[in-house]
Amino acid sequence: MRIALFEPDIAGNVGTILRLGACLDVAVDLIEPMGFPWGDRALRRAGMDYAGMADVRRHADWAAFRAATTGRIVLATTRGAVGLWDAAFRPDDVLLLGSEGRGVTEEVHAAAALRVAIPLRAGMRSLNVAVAGAMIAGEMMRQLRAVPLPST
Repeated sequence: MRIALFEPDIAGNVGTILRLGACLDVAVDLIEPMGFPWGDRALRRAGMDYAGMADVRRHADWAAFRAATTGRIVLATTRGAVGLWDAAFRPDDVLLLGSEGRGVTEEVHAAAALRVAIPLRAGMRSLNVAVAGAMIAGEMMRQLRAVPLPST
């Protein structure tokens, strides 16, 4: 299981996802270009000292990410075909989160083998990308029983 961010815009969200990845022992892929310089203060602030412990791979673009990725692409989308509670996850899944401002391109959307939507109250558009990623990653880990040992 991995988490991938497609052309992220907001350093704080990336930092939060890096912290999530470090704490849950889930690798993170960053698909460039990003909307901020790598190492930005906001990234460090959100990721705190956890960001440095994350298994991070940066990819120059979508094509480079696809060439390096072997797992099934699971896209978090507001245009999802399957509700989160009905989705069935596999150990090789790569959870793909879109850009905060643009989502993903049609090409990327079409490349996803599974598209997942988080059920929301009527009239609500979407959740923050880091919150959505944490919810879906949590459900993936629950289904796969892939939970790290508790800290002592």
